[in-house]
Amino acid sequence: MSFAAPQPGHANHLTDLPRADRALFLFDLSLLGEAVQMACGKRDEEFRRLNYEVRGNSWEHLHGHVHPRYGWERPRLLQGPVWRYGEERTAPEHALGPRHDGLREDITQALTGVLADAYDHD
Repeated sequence: MSFAAPQPGHANHLTDLPRADRALFLFDLSLLGEAVQMACGKRDEEFRRLNYEVRGNSWEHLHGHVHPRYGWERPRLLQGPVWRYGEERTAPEHALGPRHDGLREDITQALTGVLADAYDHD
């Protein structure tokens, strides 16, 4: 087994970070999830849950994904990861655009509040 130390400011794996920074990374990912849950739950009554992922198979640096999941998803896809949607997930008609501005604003507003609550040490 070999291990290369990460370059300053760059982590490829969660384990490239010191343990305290790993905890902060995962905490921040959970704060983003909290904001997404608030925004998506407010906008769609069939919001069910969030799926969190820390991947790096094709984009090789440490990053996380937060995927809202809904009751209206097809049953065969509802039980698995969003990646099972395949090319449908990245189809042009689903691309981020102006029709998502309201959702983006709701997530931004929720995230602003969540971050203030989590990091306000005054």
